[in-house]
Amino acid sequence: MNIQAVVFDLDGTLLDTLVDIANAGNTVLAAHGFPVHPVDAYRLFVGDGVRRLVHRLVPPAYQENQGLVETVLREYAEQYYRAWNIETRPYDGITELLDVLTERQIRMAVLSNKPQEATRRCVEYYLGQYSFAAVLGQQADRPPKPDPTGVQEIQARLEVAAEACCYLGDTGVDMQTALNAGMFAVGATWGFRDLAELEAAGAQAIIHHPRELLALIDA
Repeated sequence: MNIQAVVFDLDGTLLDTLVDIANAGNTVLAAHGFPVHPVDAYRLFVGDGVRRLVHRLVPPAYQENQGLVETVLREYAEQYYRAWNIETRPYDGITELLDVLTERQIRMAVLSNKPQEATRRCVEYYLGQYSFAAVLGQQADRPPKPDPTGVQEIQARLEVAAEACCYLGDTGVDMQTALNAGMFAVGATWGFRDLAELEAAGAQAIIHHPRELLALIDA
């Protein structure tokens, strides 16, 4: 395998952001008098962008109330920006992996369905010592994953052919994104979703620890 670049998902792949996301969501729900959700429930809420996250958070009876959803969306963003770096940490082995990729001069980038500003903040704060060719979050003028637009934009910045890139992510959406762009789809089981979802979405390889990516690259 001739891998010259790696594109990473963010939440559930590079960073364990689950508790901070859940705390922000539950704070807003409680303020509206809505039931809160267990932290583990957020594993299935995230991955498709913040708007879909908020839609899943509010009780079903209110999900079609666009005014309410917009209000909760705004309040969630405000709350998350107040407390986005309390419990969030890089997963074990991530910094070691990035160290080796950097030493080998394998190019790196980040593509997330998290909003652009939140994506940028998280990468700069937790992984600012590394050089990423691009750090792209969700923006209004770009469709979210699994649409390949974002990853194709990254590929152009990397100046590497799609077949020489792998995309590492923890959800079925990530696997679909990689396949839609012609990249090698690698599923990470340490993140928010399970092995069955990754396999069903067409993962071409599954790894259980970040260091296993190096073995794939060397294969």
